[in-house]
Amino acid sequence: MSQSTLSLTPPLHRYLLEHSLREPAILARLRAVTAGLPMANMQIAPEQGQFLQLLVRILGARRCLEIGTFTGYSSLAVALALPGDGRLIACDVSAEWTQIARQFWREAGVDGRIDLRLQPALRTLDELLLEGQASAFDFAFIDADKANYCAYYEKVLDLLRPGGLICVDNVLWGGAVADPLINNDANTQALRAFNELVHRDERVDLSLLPIGDGLTVMRKRG
Repeated sequence: MSQSTLSLTPPLHRYLLEHSLREPAILARLRAVTAGLPMANMQIAPEQGQFLQLLVRILGARRCLEIGTFTGYSSLAVALALPGDGRLIACDVSAEWTQIARQFWREAGVDGRIDLRLQPALRTLDELLLEGQASAFDFAFIDADKANYCAYYEKVLDLLRPGGLICVDNVLWGGAVADPLINNDANTQALRAFNELVHRDERVDLSLLPIGDGLTVMRKRG
C-alpha cells in the first residue's frame, strides 16, 4: 500500500510498458515516423494513447473532438477505438503535419471516421455551437497551444453531453507548473491558470493523472 504516487524510474517505466502496452503496429510506425521530425516531443506517449482508447471504449463514445492533431497519433488511437459509425472532429492549423496524419488514417482504414478542420480550433468550436451541437459530443481531447486552454475548455464543455469526458494533456508541463520561483514563462502560467480553473469548477468531476506529461480527466456533471 502507498499514500503517495510512485515515482517512475526508467526500469519501472519499461516494466509498465512491457506489461501494459498493446500498441497496434500502425500506431507504432506512426510514432517511429514522428520521432524523426522536428517538434517530435509534441506527440503523446503511447501509454497515453492506449488510455484514451480505453476511456472511449468504456464510455461507448460515438462523437468525439480533438483540439490539436499534429501527426495524428492521438486521433488515430481514438478513431481505432470508435465503432464504425463513430466520428471524430480533429482541429489543427498545420497542413504539413496533418498530411502525415491523413496518410496513416487512410492506411488504418479510419479516414472516413475523422473530419479534419484546418483552421483555428476556437473558430471550429464556435461553428459547432452555432450549428446547434451543444451537448452533442461524448469525448474530447485537448492538446494544443497552452495560451488557449481555458478558452478551449469552456467551449468544449458546452459541446460535451452530461456524463461525457474531457482529457487535457501537458497539465504537469515537465514539473514546471509546481515551481513558480523559477518557471514563469507564458505557457507555464497558462497551464497553472487552467489547472486552477478546473480544480475549482463544480461543473465537472476530475482527476489529474501523472501519465505522460500529466493528463487531467474530467467528467461533465449532469
